[in-house]
Amino acid sequence: MIKELVQDEAILSQPCEAATAEDEAVAQDLLDTIASLEGAACLAANQIGVAKRVVVYLDDNDQPHVMYNPVLKQALGAFKAVEGCLSLEDESKVTRYDRIKVAYDELVDGALVARKKDFTGWTAQIIQHMIDHCKGKLV
Repeated sequence: MIKELVQDEAILSQPCEAATAEDEAVAQDLLDTIASLEGAACLAANQIGVAKRVVVYLDDNDQPHVMYNPVLKQALGAFKAVEGCLSLEDESKVTRYDRIKVAYDELVDGALVARKKDFTGWTAQIIQHMIDHCKGKLV
């Protein structure tokens, strides 16, 4: 179901709880919502009012991917960036990393399965943005 985006910084600044396999409906709401937004690249559950560590992002081919409980494990190639956010009006200056390794869970046949994956470039940047959302960190 398409959800309205949360703009309240008090809600967005709260760290999110660990996601479970029972949060599959949250992931579907994120997928539906991001598909409805023109120009959106990523979305976290707290941006639709759910304080769970579930995120979605679009890859270089605009294909959606869901991550449960993403954690940044390694980061190389620091750079300064200016980022916008669907939930905030102003852009922010942040430090990001060009190459990252992320540990996360993926829902497979109704159960969460641990995964690790390397990301680079733009995809790495937006995943870092989503991990910050999960921590309650506003850019």
